[in-house]
Amino acid sequence: MHPIKHFLTITKHRHLVMHYCFKCGLYKQGLLHDLSKYGITEFWNGAKYFLGTKSPHLAERSDRGYSLAWMHHKGRNKHHMEYWIDMNVNTKEYEPVRVPKRYVYESICDRIAASKVYKKKEFTLRDPLDYFYYEGNSIPMHPDTRVLLESLLKYYADNGEKALFKYMKKNKNTKEYK
Repeated sequence: MHPIKHFLTITKHRHLVMHYCFKCGLYKQGLLHDLSKYGITEFWNGAKYFLGTKSPHLAERSDRGYSLAWMHHKGRNKHHMEYWIDMNVNTKEYEPVRVPKRYVYESICDRIAASKVYKKKEFTLRDPLDYFYYEGNSIPMHPDTRVLLESLLKYYADNGEKALFKYMKKNKNTKEYK
């Protein structure tokens, strides 16, 4: 059980995401990002399964066969692609829907911050993209959302933070994916 280490890790992550969200003009999302991690379900499971180098959800899944903290988290945080799964009224099948751009942008901020927090000094601009490729198609995602997410992570890997956040701030209010 590592409540202090877990608290420090999630707080560092949250503050980095907030900083990045502010850089691209997502002030409210930055302020509200991941507040559910401080609630009972997520916090205490995170403290119990704290790893320090990767998400405690992985250890909880290994122990229980599922992660209660993750199921709680993804259902309350729109920057996770798993939040955006709903039933198609025509087919009656559950499928991913197109994620609004502002939540894709928050997801980018989240992925960069998580990579920095877990990789520490070994972090490179390519790490968030590499993790996206590592996940592959394991996360259900609308094809348009997947293309946008991948293209922004590639842009980040090739051009860095300043260019990415400038681009996202400029394009955050457009409805269309670019």
